[in-house]
Amino acid sequence: MEFRIERSALAEAVAWAARVLPVRSPVPVLGGLLLDAEGGRLRVSGLDYEASARIDVEAAEILRPGKVLVMGRRLLDICKVLPEGAVECAVEGSRFTVSGDGARFGLSVLPLDDYPALPSLPRVRGAVEAAEFAAAVADVAVAAGRDDTLPALTGIRLGLDAGSGTMTLAATDRYRFAVRTLPWKAAGAGAGEGAGADAGAGAGSGAGAGSGSGESADVLVSARRLTEIARSLGRSGLVSVALDAGSAGFEHAGMRTTVRLLDGRLPRHEKLFAMEDPAVAVVERARLVEAVRRVSVVADGDGPVQLAFSAADNSVHLQAGYEDDVASQRLPATLEGAREMTVAFNPAYLADALASFDEPSLRLLMMGAGQRAMITGEGEPGRDVSPPRHRHLLMSVKPPLV
Repeated sequence: MEFRIERSALAEAVAWAARVLPVRSPVPVLGGLLLDAEGGRLRVSGLDYEASARIDVEAAEILRPGKVLVMGRRLLDICKVLPEGAVECAVEGSRFTVSGDGARFGLSVLPLDDYPALPSLPRVRGAVEAAEFAAAVADVAVAAGRDDTLPALTGIRLGLDAGSGTMTLAATDRYRFAVRTLPWKAAGAGAGEGAGADAGAGAGSGAGAGSGSGESADVLVSARRLTEIARSLGRSGLVSVALDAGSAGFEHAGMRTTVRLLDGRLPRHEKLFAMEDPAVAVVERARLVEAVRRVSVVADGDGPVQLAFSAADNSVHLQAGYEDDVASQRLPATLEGAREMTVAFNPAYLADALASFDEPSLRLLMMGAGQRAMITGEGEPGRDVSPPRHRHLLMSVKPPLV
């Protein structure tokens, strides 16, 4: 094998594929990246037992086609310090060399025969806009659990409804529950070029995954993995979404990645989100975010931030801390459905929820102290969406006695 390629192209491809490499593995070859040069393209692939990644980039020149397996993180470190411009890569006996502008590196070659085959892309179900998908995953990931002893709660529910053309993402750690919907295009319904590529490979059917293109699906994907994937796939164009009984796959602009599904299901949110006759407050998002950040500096540990809404003077009074160590701020707010309402939240949970919205104003639907509260975007006049595309449910705590 021997090829020439721009340093930037090589570095980006290696970094993208190296995301899935295990930090430690009893199987040394799983720490490797597979480089395959042929037909004017370089393909870089990596995998562990949970996920795989593959990316194709253009090479300046393929002098000798071939494959080589090298330690991925070491190659990534080398790519970071290579001089700018074209680099030459070649297999010389049992060594893979990388050189450019007078700098030269050598890497030991790993045995190709011991390297597992990359999993095939599951059956493509449709496509979604890359930027909107990345934003939606980020919106709900803040509510996913971090406790690996409860694996299902560390996942994001990915639901596809072919009938409505809606993708639903949801996550919960039992104390908060975020739900985000966005449009998607089912396969065979104008999903875009590339959505059907390799669609037959690895096809399977299982509970919740459906058995044909365009059918609905409901699966659970690791929140950490899905966040990494969504961030890495770019900000323009369509991302193909592929599912089978045990894995999810995503493909965009020469990048392809798969991840194993989590077992179990998240609790359904429909009944939990149904709130009868709540008090509703409307607050400017940016000012509320800043006020929560400001008063939280005196909140020890998980000490709550209290929000006292008043219809008498159209305000919300934020307060945190105890005894002499306190902070407070008053903001304009419009309260509907009650003369006053006081709720309190874990400051980190509240800050995460507020940061996941981008609308100028937010609506807070509140049932009372120690009960459910929901945050939604206020939306634009004349463009109300029911239900809102993004909802974040928090359990309020009882306000502290002052």
